[in-house]
Amino acid sequence: MFLKNTWYVAAWGHEIGRSLTPVTILGEKIVLYRTEAGEPAALEDACPHRKLPLSMGRLKGDDVECGYHGLTFDCTGTCTRVPGAERVPHVARVRSYPVAERYGLLWIWMGEAARADTDLIFQVEHWDDPSWGTTRGDSMDVACNYLYMTDNLLDPSHVAWVHQTSFASAACEETRLETTVADDGVTVWRWMPDHEPAPFYKPFLKFSGNCDRKQHYEVRYPSHAIIKAIIVPANTGGEGKPLHEDVFLMDSYNFMTPIDEKTTRYFWFQMRNFAPGDEAISKAFRRSVRGAFEEDKAVLEAVQIGMDNKVTRNLDLKIDKGPIRFRQRVAALIAAENAEAPTAVAAE
Repeated sequence: MFLKNTWYVAAWGHEIGRSLTPVTILGEKIVLYRTEAGEPAALEDACPHRKLPLSMGRLKGDDVECGYHGLTFDCTGTCTRVPGAERVPHVARVRSYPVAERYGLLWIWMGEAARADTDLIFQVEHWDDPSWGTTRGDSMDVACNYLYMTDNLLDPSHVAWVHQTSFASAACEETRLETTVADDGVTVWRWMPDHEPAPFYKPFLKFSGNCDRKQHYEVRYPSHAIIKAIIVPANTGGEGKPLHEDVFLMDSYNFMTPIDEKTTRYFWFQMRNFAPGDEAISKAFRRSVRGAFEEDKAVLEAVQIGMDNKVTRNLDLKIDKGPIRFRQRVAALIAAENAEAPTAVAAE
């Protein structure tokens, strides 16, 4: 169903503090909080006694006290207190999840804790580059399976119809797509030559007139994406060519965390190669990007309903090559992970 031995975004860092915050990731109930030192922690959100959510309890220092009978658990999931008991039962523990903080986001490892390696967290280019501006991100819940979202993020053509007032241009309708499959993901891309800039980009370009534009839609397994917009004056762009000095670059980072099979939490932020620290530009980006993503949300939620209730078979088109290759690889990775999982042994 889901790939588990990987990092997912659990929350924005600023959302988690000294309170117990429940979330659901891959269908698992988890409680997030910070220790007194400010370090993030993540525990299974269920006391092993009667399965009351620990998020209904309270923090006692760095430990979580169940709100039903006072069983208390530290950041590792070890039970440190059972009121009225002479000793703590060895089975009185909850699962602890590895967590890390990077790019203003809290990341959680949903698989085997021993395999959690922070070097595997998605790398954000230019994060520490003072010449680049950052549009602090946002999030939303989308009522669809996360693979419909990866389909969307491997589909540059949809902007021609879904985002007509923002990212669309006439060139988006017919220009051929290229697909590149790598070990870590799939990229669908194209250069669109000599056309009028899309409404979203036009106010921020350093040049006037027509442009050459590259759409770079890259999704890495299982559900992290970088969407690159590269825009240069007409007749100066193309694969392998050096970028024009007036190039517009925007990298949009998109992280999809499955809540369950039909709901996804979507996190994003953007980086740009101009106007660092300019809050007015960041505000304009933030407003326009969220508006475009609300358009995606409406479409994707309707797609989930349509696919759930279809009475005739859906068809695939040539433009679906990237999404199909991505889905095939994700399915293979999940199958391989499940094959490696130890077989449960029934108690005698």
